[in-house]
Amino acid sequence: MRSDQRLEKMPETKSEKIADIYIVGTDTGVGKTVLSLLLMQFFEARSYRPFYLKPLQTGCQDAYDQDSDAAFVYRHVTSLINQDPADSVIYCFRNPKAPFFAARDEGQEIDLRRIDEIVAGKRHRHNPLILEAAGGLLVPVTEETLMVDIIKTSGARVLLAARAGLGTINHTLLSVEALRARDVEPAGIVFLDAVGTREDMIAENMEAVQRYSGIAVAGVIGKVHDFNHPSEECFSILKFLLQTKGISFT
Repeated sequence: MRSDQRLEKMPETKSEKIADIYIVGTDTGVGKTVLSLLLMQFFEARSYRPFYLKPLQTGCQDAYDQDSDAAFVYRHVTSLINQDPADSVIYCFRNPKAPFFAARDEGQEIDLRRIDEIVAGKRHRHNPLILEAAGGLLVPVTEETLMVDIIKTSGARVLLAARAGLGTINHTLLSVEALRARDVEPAGIVFLDAVGTREDMIAENMEAVQRYSGIAVAGVIGKVHDFNHPSEECFSILKFLLQTKGISFT
């Protein structure tokens, strides 16, 4: 049986507006795209019309190559399989750098108004938007703008994706501070662990993050072996988070 068929169905609420969600990483490569994919599958299974949007992508030739986050998501979301992943990428640059420098390498400038306009347009047609940030919060986007500034402007609720293992306490607490310094309160934190971190270390990391930030980690998503059919545990964590941690039906 498919995992999306096993998911407990909520009452018919597809007309109810869900807050848009911005997936933000404590660093690059922490699992933001995997978390974005799971959220897309979660909402699609509940008869909503979610849409994945990666405003800024670096380190790939275009939206179709093997390093494209959008192409990865489109391969594993039923409603997107035959659709064009370029619809989910506003800017794509070849070099794996911060967007400002990757754009400069190609003689381009990132137009923040264009990003805002496209996000607004997608928001009118989909419910909810699942946006994915590029890199960490303090990554430069323009000469004067950081990734966190774009996130704040979007008005979306922020879900922080963090590693489960060594180093995550520092990275997670710094990310929370960076958000709060701009009056953005994280709606939740999820640990991702694709490497099999020791349980005692995960428990200590979760304890430290909650103690010093006041935000409990909603859960740990381990290695996903089949992205077409993720384990039910992945979705149970998301369900708990969405119902109890501030990203809720509005």
